[in-house]
Amino acid sequence: MTATKPRLTSRLPAVGTTIFSTMSALAQQHGAVNLGQGFPDFDCDPRLVDLVTAAMAAGHNQYPPMPGVAALREAVAAKIERLYGHRYDPDREITITAGATQAILSSILALVHPGDEVIVLEPCYDSYGPAIALAGGIMVPVALTPGSFSPDFAAIASALTPRTRAIIVNTPHNPSGATWSAEQIRALEALLAPTDVILIADEVYEHMVFDGAAHQSASRFASLAARSVVISSFGKTFHVTGWKVGTVAAPAELTAEFRKVHQFNVFTVNTPMQHALAAYLSDPAPYETLPDFYAAKRDHFRAGLARRTPFELLPASGTYFQCVRYGGLPEPMASMREQDFCRWLTTEIGVAAIPLSAFYAEGFEQQLVRFCFAKREATLDSALERLATLGDRRS
Repeated sequence: MTATKPRLTSRLPAVGTTIFSTMSALAQQHGAVNLGQGFPDFDCDPRLVDLVTAAMAAGHNQYPPMPGVAALREAVAAKIERLYGHRYDPDREITITAGATQAILSSILALVHPGDEVIVLEPCYDSYGPAIALAGGIMVPVALTPGSFSPDFAAIASALTPRTRAIIVNTPHNPSGATWSAEQIRALEALLAPTDVILIADEVYEHMVFDGAAHQSASRFASLAARSVVISSFGKTFHVTGWKVGTVAAPAELTAEFRKVHQFNVFTVNTPMQHALAAYLSDPAPYETLPDFYAAKRDHFRAGLARRTPFELLPASGTYFQCVRYGGLPEPMASMREQDFCRWLTTEIGVAAIPLSAFYAEGFEQQLVRFCFAKREATLDSALERLATLGDRRS
């Protein structure tokens, strides 16, 4: 008997291996310093690990409630109120997720219907487009202003149509490191006020805003909070990206729809980590000291780049990413496409970076690459030693 193979039609035919996986594999193959993928190479606070161990020993090893452990939801609501002045109901408006990417996907699946348009500000995190496609929505890319990566409100306004269901805003911004000001958030608030558009606010780097500035969360602004799904990440904040624990804060009616998808997506999130995080959040110091912690790494890395390389440094007011322009290098490097330059940098110089063009749906060449400085000082110094050899290649 001849068996017939099932016919396969991909839901995401244009999606392949992410640039992050590709560059990390290339870095490993060539022994390069990996400043590409955005994760720390240092450990979290040992106290947090001790709290997980204590939670396991205390028997917190079975399913938690679907929305998350009550103590953690209460701690998240208290933190948001303390920082941004908005009180979410822990029972009806806070949900613990399996990381921010799951939160983004579940938000879009819950709120976007086939044919709905979703405005995405590019460059952007690469999960947005596939999530919209899985929901049957239509991604409407709007470019942030090249160089400054500030919002172009005239372009956003032009992209709004009766079919616009949502807009995704990421601040602090991956990949550029730019942050939105209060004035820019108010401009968005005014633009959306006469519409029924939902704001999906990706705020996973909320505690990495530098130079004395405050993070402008959508939660700070009453009319925005009323239409927003606000997403954050414990993995980014506490250097535990492998734990995959995030949060969603949203009005009760949006949360109810979100949880319908969440419960059939992951249902819930690992129990001992939730109990540990709830206890850890009782002390605000770990996230209050985070801006200075990462600003010191940024300043160390930027100083080395400015002193020892021909790169042009873009401003970095948030996140743990630094973008640089490589047009000051001699030919043929200066004219390379960004992805080719990153491959060359990895294989020939021994430092991995990510091309900015990978964050645009159709690609956009600006001679820009992104480095991650969430690394030990020794790692950054090793990368700087290798990048310093670029100075010998000036024309």
